[in-house]
Amino acid sequence: MAVQKGKDLLLKIDKGGSFVTIGGLRTKRLAFNAETVDVTDSESSGRWRELLGGAGVQRAALSGQGLFKDGESDALVRAAFFASSLLTWQLILPDFGSITGLFQIAGLTYSGSFNGEMLFEIALESAGPLSFVAL
Repeated sequence: MAVQKGKDLLLKIDKGGSFVTIGGLRTKRLAFNAETVDVTDSESSGRWRELLGGAGVQRAALSGQGLFKDGESDALVRAAFFASSLLTWQLILPDFGSITGLFQIAGLTYSGSFNGEMLFEIALESAGPLSFVAL
């Protein structure tokens, strides 16, 4: 896999059966985490920690910062936040694949300077299993 452009990583939201890009995200981040379950006991070999495979909780956190594409995408995201909705989101990772699943907006921030554009920051937390489709 060759070096990839960060600008090609896209965040989309399901709007009535089709995915639409919510805006021009300048920074994006996806993190996967898995909780471990420690089953170490007094008979563990050499007192090394032992983990129970497949027992911990998995989660994904997705965040980004940028500009909304238009008023419609801003309204869609804002309504989802205030309703605490679980919506289907899709993250396109160029030359890798797409990750799709239910997410809840955990944080939504608006900012701007007097001589610049208005920006937003969004933080999403997974709310169920995710699917991966290779490109």
